[in-house]
Amino acid sequence: MNTNDLLAFVAVVETGSIVAASARLNLTQPGVTRRVQNLEQLLGAELLDRQSKPLRPTVAGREAYEHGRRVLRSLEDLKSGVAHDGVVRGEFRLGITPYLSESGLTGPLDALRGAFPSLAVRVVSGWSPEHMARVGRNELDAAAVCLPDGMAPAADLAADDLGAQPVLFVVARDMKIGKSVDLETLSQMTWVINQDGCGFRQVLKRHFDVAHLPFNVAVEALDSELRLSLVARGLGVGIATPVALKRSAYRGKLKAIKVPGFTPAVRAWVVHRPPAGRLERPIAVFHDALDRELRALVGG
Repeated sequence: MNTNDLLAFVAVVETGSIVAASARLNLTQPGVTRRVQNLEQLLGAELLDRQSKPLRPTVAGREAYEHGRRVLRSLEDLKSGVAHDGVVRGEFRLGITPYLSESGLTGPLDALRGAFPSLAVRVVSGWSPEHMARVGRNELDAAAVCLPDGMAPAADLAADDLGAQPVLFVVARDMKIGKSVDLETLSQMTWVINQDGCGFRQVLKRHFDVAHLPFNVAVEALDSELRLSLVARGLGVGIATPVALKRSAYRGKLKAIKVPGFTPAVRAWVVHRPPAGRLERPIAVFHDALDRELRALVGG
C-alpha cells in the first residue's frame, strides 16, 4: 500500500473536498483524485460518496479512514521514535469544547508551541460528546471536554480529570428579580442557551423535568458573547462561565442569580485513545498548562 494514497484519502475525508485536500497536501486536484482511486482499486471498494457535498466516506470508507489514521499515526510514532534529535513532529489534532475556549486557551497553546515548535497543532471547536466520539474514531488525537459533574468519559478512552468548573445563571441587571430565586420562578422565564448538543443543557432540562416544571428556550446560539448580549437586553436567563462573564462587554448590564439547592457545575477532562505514542509528551504539556489555567480561574 502506498502511504501517499492513504494520506490523500484521509485528507479528503477530513476536509470534505478534493479542492481542500489538494491545498492541504500541496498537490493538484487530479493528483489527489488519482491517489484516492488507487486506494479504492487496491481495497476493491468505493470509499467516497461522490454525490454528497461535502464529500463523505461510504461505510467501507469510514472503516478505511479509521484504520488509515491508525496506520499513519503509527508511522509518525515510528519516525519520532528513531529520530536522533528527539523532536516531536507531525500533526496534533486537538478538540476543544466552547466552555474551555471561553476560559482562555492562550496559555496552554503557547505552552505547546514553545515546547514543540515542529508540531503542527490543529484546533477544532465543538461539543464534548462529538469530540469524544471523534477521539474514539481516531479523527482527533486528544480533546479537552466538559461533562456535567457526576458523568465520566467512556471507559475505552484515557481520561484525566481537571476538576469541577462553576457555571452561573445570569439575567439582565435591570430585571426585577432577586439575586436568589427558586426553581419555579426560574421556570417561568425563557432561556438564552447553547444549541442542543451541550451536555449541561440536557442536565438542566432534566432538572426541570424532574420537578415537573417547564423549560422554555427562546434563543439558541453557540457564541457566548452573543448569548450574553441577548440576556442583557432582557430576552431571558442564560448560563455563563465566570471568566466569560468577567470578560464580556455586557458585564455591567448583567447580574448572576442563585437557585438554593441547585449549584450547577461541569467537570473538565482531557481525553485521548491509549497509547498516546509520540503525542504522549504534547498531551501532557497541554494537560498541565490547561490545569494551571483552570485552577487560576477558579481560584480567582
